[in-house]
Amino acid sequence: MRWLLLGVLSALSLIVSAAQPMRADPVIDRESLREIAGWLRDHGRDGYIGADVADAMELPRMLGEELLAARQRGFKSDDELRIAQVPADERQDFILFMVQRPDDQVYFYFSTLREGLKKAFVSIPSRNLVLPMDRLEAETRFRQEVRYWGERIEAK
Repeated sequence: MRWLLLGVLSALSLIVSAAQPMRADPVIDRESLREIAGWLRDHGRDGYIGADVADAMELPRMLGEELLAARQRGFKSDDELRIAQVPADERQDFILFMVQRPDDQVYFYFSTLREGLKKAFVSIPSRNLVLPMDRLEAETRFRQEVRYWGERIEAK
C-alpha cells in the first residue's frame, strides 16, 4: 500500500511540475543583473526615482522624501523608451527597469541582485491605473529587459 501511495504521489508531482512554466536559470539572471548594475554605477547618469514609484516598489524612503537618488541610463528606439536604474546608495542592491510604450502603457520591473525579479506592474497613466502583472508574463518580459540591457552593454 505504501508503494502505491508513493507511486501516486510521484505521478501527481510529475504532472504538476510538467504544468509549471519553464523558468530560466536564476544564477544566469543574477550574473546578468550584477553586470548591468555595475555598468549603471560606472556609466550611468545621475537621476531619481519618484516617490510614487518608490512606494509601489516598497522602497524605503524618509518621510517627505519625494525623490530617491539613482544612477540611470535610458535609450529610445522604435517609439519605446527604456530606462534602467540602480540606487545611488550602494548599500542597496536593486535594479528597476522601466519600458514606456506608445500605447500609453508603462511597464516596471523591480529586481534585486540576489533574488532576481521581485515585482512587476503596468501603469496606464491616461486611466490613472497601476496593475500588477501576471507572474509568467512578468518573468518573460523581465528576461527580455535583462537581455536588452546585456546587449546594450556589449555594444558599448
